[in-house]
Amino acid sequence: MINCIIVDDEQHAIDILTHYVAQTPQLTLVGSTTNPIEALQLVTTQKAELVFLDIQMPELSGIDFIKALNGKAKVILTTAYSEFALESYELDVVDYLLKPIRLPRFLAAVQKAVKDLGEEEVASQPLAAEDDYIFVKTESKGKLLKINLADIDYIEGMKNYVAIYRAGQKTLVYTSMKEIEERLPSPLFIRVHKSFIIPVPRITGIEGNMVKLEGVTAEILIGDSYKADLMEIIRHKMIQ
Repeated sequence: MINCIIVDDEQHAIDILTHYVAQTPQLTLVGSTTNPIEALQLVTTQKAELVFLDIQMPELSGIDFIKALNGKAKVILTTAYSEFALESYELDVVDYLLKPIRLPRFLAAVQKAVKDLGEEEVASQPLAAEDDYIFVKTESKGKLLKINLADIDYIEGMKNYVAIYRAGQKTLVYTSMKEIEERLPSPLFIRVHKSFIIPVPRITGIEGNMVKLEGVTAEILIGDSYKADLMEIIRHKMIQ
């Protein structure tokens, strides 16, 4: 387990990262603060190994914080500004996350950190037995259906419903894309469009603005706002 802290001058940003950390088995949150001076103390008192750090903060900038930290912990920078990327990498940060940060991109950054710290990678974590299926409410009133995650070809949003496709069979579920996205294990599933969630192991290729899935003939579009997270996963497996 990696002890981590969150440092950001906006409580809302802290709340989002706290939620993400809670979904990541390799991480234990040992503190959070809007005060970078207090954060330097937390690194020592809580034996933090990883810091999620905002760059733009009063009193002490993220860059100055890293210099003051002097290598005592690994750092993942979180910011709404891209212009600090080059300088931050010169300071040997683990990764540089642009806000708004989505969970798949967060997990990709954590994978880099756990590798640096000698921990087991997030993506290699098998699903626990109790996590390899979900129960959903179907269009039939009062009916619950068990769906094995390994059987899911892809998921498509349809107004007030989502359609879960399995071996050519479509199951309509009364829920939102956001809700089902949060319930699925994010290292294995990724949202690639406002209307599509796909299982990462089924990806066979990318063609323009479409992702190809094993055994699926439907056109799965890649949304502009989701493409960076998808390509980050692809890059981890890419041979240059």
